[in-house]
Amino acid sequence: MFREEAMDETDEQPTLREKAYASFTRHLLARDVRPGQFVSQRRLVELTGLTLGAIRELIPRLEAEGLIKTVPQRGLQIAHIDLNLIREAFQLRVFLEKEAVALFTRSASDETIAGLLKQHRDIADAIRSGDGSHELEVHAQAVDWGMHDAFIDALGNTIISNAYRVNSIKMRLISQDRFRIEGHVGPVMVEHLKVLEAIERRSAEDAVNSLVAHINHARDRALRI
Repeated sequence: MFREEAMDETDEQPTLREKAYASFTRHLLARDVRPGQFVSQRRLVELTGLTLGAIRELIPRLEAEGLIKTVPQRGLQIAHIDLNLIREAFQLRVFLEKEAVALFTRSASDETIAGLLKQHRDIADAIRSGDGSHELEVHAQAVDWGMHDAFIDALGNTIISNAYRVNSIKMRLISQDRFRIEGHVGPVMVEHLKVLEAIERRSAEDAVNSLVAHINHARDRALRI
């Protein structure tokens, strides 16, 4: 009986930790807590609706991932957006996505590539038709992230996917703070289409070059602001 209960508790713990992590990152990306803000453990309990024990188990993981840090005499500080974070996040993104897009170019099915091209061409057509709606911008942002995620997913590497996921959270914080897609949908779609059209031709070299140029343009915009 004791062993069964112990096993049940062990089985539940990862679920609770993942729930705490997912809740925190969701509130972070929703800007319920802001980069650079100091928060208490009690505030995180209120925010997530989880127990203090779950929050205390969560903190070491968030510190290890660079999403929060403990400041003596002040408490927990949400990662703030500075030039060092921008440079490091973009550098890691380039390193991971170069290999990913090269593999994707060689291995993705024609149907997958055609689907990505259609998504982007539909958005480009809507822009040319004069659609400047917020709904289109939200959709374009989701398509943007979805393309990059597809490249990483094609690697089939859990270690890389986890590293990319953490970096992606930082990238989205940078995006919210520095260069939201609003007003840039057209240029972003043009850059994406260059990548996807190279993939359609099965030219890994052109796809990599176009992707690096696209990521570097975003980095430069973030650093200028």
